[in-house]
Amino acid sequence: MANTTFNGPVRSQNGFQSVSIDATTGAVTTTATLGVTTSVTNLTTSNLVFTDQNHPSTAAINATATATAAQVATGYITSTSVGTVTITLPTGTLLGAALGAAAGTTMDLYIDNTAGASTVTVAVATNGILSAAAAAGSGAGAGLLTVPSGVTGVGCFRIMFSSATAYVFSRIA
Repeated sequence: MANTTFNGPVRSQNGFQSVSIDATTGAVTTTATLGVTTSVTNLTTSNLVFTDQNHPSTAAINATATATAAQVATGYITSTSVGTVTITLPTGTLLGAALGAAAGTTMDLYIDNTAGASTVTVAVATNGILSAAAAAGSGAGAGLLTVPSGVTGVGCFRIMFSSATAYVFSRIA
């Protein structure tokens, strides 16, 4: 079938599917489905925003350690330690490779210390750079790189890649 361009809305009661067809066997594989329960409004490549971040897997770091790229890639790290913990992020090279990062790639990382009994501190490794705000606030008592324990013990951080192997690390909540 040829490409078709419509002038106006396209509607379906049973959803839409994007498929690929194997050139040799003719087998049809569904590559994406837009179904009845999915809602998309004004979707363009310039305004694509994900508002629901689901973390089906999480990582637990309960002692001072360097997080693996796979742990950080989950986007959600928990700590339940009774003692202080320092989590050092992986190098930009390792994390960039795990995420398939390029300049402009961003990801949010949540550190959940609500079940912990002491502070968690986040540190960056080689090719990880603190944002200007995080660097300015990382002095004694500023708390931009620490996550307290208890009910207020969740921190949200953004990792922004300036290249495939280097990132800037900022606290956003």
